[in-house]
Amino acid sequence: MRGVLFDGRRTEVVDDLEVRDPGPGEVRVAISAAGLCHSDLSVVDGTIPFPVPVVLGHEGAGVVEAVGAGVSHVRPGDHVALSTLANCGACAECDRGRPTMCRQAIGRPGQPFTRDGRPVFQFASNSAFAERTVVKAVQAVRISKDIPLTSAALIGCGVLTGVGAVLNRAKVDRGDSVLVIGTGGIGLNVLQGARIAGALRIVAVDANPAKEAVARQFGATHFLTSVQGVRDVLPTGADHAFECVGRVELVRAAIDSLDRHGQAVLLGVPPATAEASFLVSSLYLDKSVLGCRYGSSRPQRDIPLYAELYREGRLLLDELVTETYPVEDFEKAVADAEAGRVARGVLTFGRA
Repeated sequence: MRGVLFDGRRTEVVDDLEVRDPGPGEVRVAISAAGLCHSDLSVVDGTIPFPVPVVLGHEGAGVVEAVGAGVSHVRPGDHVALSTLANCGACAECDRGRPTMCRQAIGRPGQPFTRDGRPVFQFASNSAFAERTVVKAVQAVRISKDIPLTSAALIGCGVLTGVGAVLNRAKVDRGDSVLVIGTGGIGLNVLQGARIAGALRIVAVDANPAKEAVARQFGATHFLTSVQGVRDVLPTGADHAFECVGRVELVRAAIDSLDRHGQAVLLGVPPATAEASFLVSSLYLDKSVLGCRYGSSRPQRDIPLYAELYREGRLLLDELVTETYPVEDFEKAVADAEAGRVARGVLTFGRA
């Protein structure tokens, strides 16, 4: 079985992986397509510490092959989008509708794969860069078969994180002003989340001027190449500022850009030990700095919602897919992503 393996030194496409059968409460999925997200690259460069060897990928969609005992909401042949939340469904956080806070879903990587008889870790309880993977049943969300799997794959991370940060965490309201710093895959979804929420002024900031057209397509009403010009567009500041790059100086810029009662939402991923600074007095006018894990999402609710918004033409998915690559072209997909040539590159396994 093919998959993208990181062994702690290098990343390669291998063809000798094996994955176990699904156990009780689990689902085996034949992956059709998987988006390349910067979080995958952050494992490789050490920004996100993770045990190795590990099969990468966490933004995927495919077809159910087999289900374990007790699984009834999906069956073989169903098309599914995968989430990364292997939440237990029974703890206090899950019961409150906050599966992103489930302690069973954080920091407990499984090893459903083997190679040469040795166990291999699963990234983000998902590992979508493999021909087949085994996930908890709660992670497999059935979607309509008329949604292209290359597009559906992106719901499971970029859309849940970006759109979810707007609708679930920040709760952007009609008429609000929104600043989005960084227009990569997450930033574009924040932009369209703000558009869906009814924000009036949506300011996108990206150092690459070539990204203006796609930023406006996804919902930006203004585009800047530097945060220095934000006050020219929003003289009193933004109601919501989303930092989608992961640089501490941009965290500071997001906080400094806020209007009274504004909130800065941090979505970018800096190194684990990074520290940001800001003027404490700048928060006294009811301003807030918010962390956000996975768009504060409830995938079994949100994925079908976003899929229906896509079918109605209100949420863009196809437009996120700049390029598709057979999994063997993983290195080219990485090069294109690092050079900023794609909104999202999608790896395929011949089933999309």
